[in-house]
Amino acid sequence: MAVAFTKEESAETAAETLLPDRPISSHPNLVTEVGLKALELQVQEARQAYEAAGVFEDVNERRRQQANPLRDLRYFVERVRTAQLVADPASTEVVAFGSTVTFSRDDGRVQTYRIVGEDEADPKAGSISYVSPVARILMGKGVGDVVTVGQQELEIVEIA
Repeated sequence: MAVAFTKEESAETAAETLLPDRPISSHPNLVTEVGLKALELQVQEARQAYEAAGVFEDVNERRRQQANPLRDLRYFVERVRTAQLVADPASTEVVAFGSTVTFSRDDGRVQTYRIVGEDEADPKAGSISYVSPVARILMGKGVGDVVTVGQQELEIVEIA
């Protein structure tokens, strides 16, 4: 009976510890300097979490606790390895990767976003990914240009 229980527990543990890799975008991994530093920090944090989970005596519990940090570590190491650092735009004439663009919507809202890499994008904090629909339409446009996103028109009012 103990052997059957052990095998079942091992099968459950294997399922819990063999997590699928986090999906990696097929787009080029463009990053700002801040974004690259954030990725490097996330590698360190994942490595520390993995090592911290290594203190468990029970091998099954140790594997369970290390599963997420190990998956994160693989992801962030790959993102740092493939990162393509893009310098801040030299001009504010047109919207480019790294630009901060302010636009008004036809409903009266005015929004400001910095266009950054996928891993550093956080719309609530004022940044969007360069592959997002809004960023893709704004890229290459200048102040005063009007673009259509879905059913809305956006007018670029400032590029910084």
